[in-house]
Amino acid sequence: MNHEDYIKKEGEFEYLEKGEGHVLLVLHGLFGALSNFADVIDGFSKNYKVVVPIMPLYTNPLLKTSVGGMATYIKDFMLFKGLNNVTLLGNSLGGHVALVCALDVPEKIHSLVLTGSSGLYENAFGGSFPRREDKEYLRQKIAVTFYDPTVATDDLVEEVYKIVNDRSKLVRILAMAKSAIRHNMAKDLDKFKMPTCLIWGQDDSITPPEVAEEFHKHLEDSELHWIEKCGHAAMMEHPKKFNEILNEWLSRKVG
Repeated sequence: MNHEDYIKKEGEFEYLEKGEGHVLLVLHGLFGALSNFADVIDGFSKNYKVVVPIMPLYTNPLLKTSVGGMATYIKDFMLFKGLNNVTLLGNSLGGHVALVCALDVPEKIHSLVLTGSSGLYENAFGGSFPRREDKEYLRQKIAVTFYDPTVATDDLVEEVYKIVNDRSKLVRILAMAKSAIRHNMAKDLDKFKMPTCLIWGQDDSITPPEVAEEFHKHLEDSELHWIEKCGHAAMMEHPKKFNEILNEWLSRKVG
């Protein structure tokens, strides 16, 4: 299925919308694309309304290229679309943005789903890309994201290659990565009261298992689900298992 067909543009916003029902608002990570969530979109749009706003990671002014800047964009989007009582699902940076939104407008958030979320600690993708013209070097950097390095396909390497070799985009990636490290949310976690589902790869080397355990310990109403032989992007590496866990949890929490 071509998800591009479901992309809409309204005002300053570009987003995918598919299905009807309780809103599952999906927030992608720093190198995220719609393809990262292909199986979530296909699996959940049968019973839920799946909405994926495309964050302006590379088009925002540099001063707004931050976790806070992206959270403001998502809150504006929710207001624009009249979205309330939503489940926010975020991977990596997207999880971090979801946490900031849920902290700022808890009345609009029904629940949270975090997978490989930053916000406490992460091994940055790399403070710089000293050999960004070298595709094999990039492939090795990307492969660290996954338990199975073959998930770093030629298409994925090509996608990242184009991004990091665009100076304007590269500057923004580095700014976002620094912002994520600075914007630590440890002191805020006890403020979250909404149900939270943590789905984590047991072999995540970017936001390691102890990060998931820390979230679980401090988020009042949280469940932690592990996926074996899985790295930082569970919904890409083990889409079937990811969807099973999420579906079971949502059916209990949303009804």
